[in-house]
Amino acid sequence: MSAEDNKQLVLDFYAAGARGDMDAALGILADDITWTNIGSTRFSGSYVGKQALVEQLIGPLFGQLKAGIASEIERLTAEGDIVVAQTNGTAETHDGQSYNNAYCQVIRIADGKFIEVKEYFDTALADAVFGK
Repeated sequence: MSAEDNKQLVLDFYAAGARGDMDAALGILADDITWTNIGSTRFSGSYVGKQALVEQLIGPLFGQLKAGIASEIERLTAEGDIVVAQTNGTAETHDGQSYNNAYCQVIRIADGKFIEVKEYFDTALADAVFGK
């Protein structure tokens, strides 16, 4: 796939999430994806495989939020099989706390699927909202 095709795949991923179509969003991830969140927050670490990602990160994180995280893409940059997405996310916890964070995701794509994501975000904010 070209860099432009890879950017479109990232746009498709975010569009699926925006419309609440988790099946479509998860369908863009390779079954053996490695997703790494930087830092030492309760959600930091590497999640290997789509099932681990859903069970250990997405489920526990989204379970604390009223309606997931609404993401707005600020910038996409692509070169070869890598797309860098700078995004802003807004969310609210069940107890009414705002969780509005900025993200930078470095996404590696192969065969039309995300195979690796490294996510950078404000870890102090994550600790403040979700605890350590």
